[in-house]
Amino acid sequence: MSQLDPTALELPVATPPVARGRGRLRLPGWLTLLLGNPKARIGLFMVGAVAFVALIAPLISVSDPNGFSLLDARQAPSWNHLFGTTDQGSDIFSQVVVGARRSLLLGVSAATLATALAAILGITAAYCGGMVDEVINMCINVFLTIPAIPLLVVISAYLGTQGTGTMAVVLALVLWAFEARILRGQALSLRNRDFVDAAKVSGESTWRIVFGELMPNMVSRIAAAFVLVFYIALLVDAGLEFLGLGDHAATSWGVTLYWAQTNSTVLQGEWWPFFFPGAALAFTVLGLVLLLSGIDEVSNPRLRAEREEKPGSWLRRHLWRPRSSEAGGA
Repeated sequence: MSQLDPTALELPVATPPVARGRGRLRLPGWLTLLLGNPKARIGLFMVGAVAFVALIAPLISVSDPNGFSLLDARQAPSWNHLFGTTDQGSDIFSQVVVGARRSLLLGVSAATLATALAAILGITAAYCGGMVDEVINMCINVFLTIPAIPLLVVISAYLGTQGTGTMAVVLALVLWAFEARILRGQALSLRNRDFVDAAKVSGESTWRIVFGELMPNMVSRIAAAFVLVFYIALLVDAGLEFLGLGDHAATSWGVTLYWAQTNSTVLQGEWWPFFFPGAALAFTVLGLVLLLSGIDEVSNPRLRAEREEKPGSWLRRHLWRPRSSEAGGA
């Protein structure tokens, strides 16, 4: 009896397993899209550079940022003092790099608290509706009308301190309401989707639907809210400290600007105490604005489609008309 040929019977032949590449790191899809956006890349680089400088500030700081030296007072930028010195002889470069740590920490803290409040309350109000929505919406309207500076003055006078924690909490309480209204509106458009109805039918709890179904579908808007509150908190904090409502013993960009204004450095022809901390603040805010614009383009298909159009397509579409149409119109 002859042996049967397995190929004649068309038996399945096991294929060897495909070797998978090891050690290859795959980025999440949203991060790949974000890094593919030019504005987001530039913004991430700028903010990352400031954060890196803040991390290594103790290593690159040439002297005590709050130290006094009358021999080095009022020196213009030079190799010995890259950003010059103040009227008391303090090194401005040290103040800028060390002050970046407190300014960024305060901005991140305020943005985290404000975004958490806005996301939880805004999405919960949209999903629950009824009395819960009315109460939360009333709170949003109340906090939208509270000005930041008087609230900070009152709370600081009551607590007797104007530290980083107090400033972060006050800024978060003032800034959360605006984003809560935006997130509530987006959640209202998602609460009647099929995946939410399926979660309701399966018996999922309200918190499980809010945190497990609605919130993951709003990640881009929540990230945009965080970046927006981040740079607004930086600007508001610097403005409050410039007006003398901050902790003067701390080292931050706003405090450096406050002492420059108090000592009337510009009237004395000393521009550097104003310029360098202001430039650091403007550089960081510009990076955050570019990052926010990149997040908007990635999360909004219409903006992404407009960015991917070829150069000149807008002009051809809006300004050029075929001759036939012109002839027909004539």
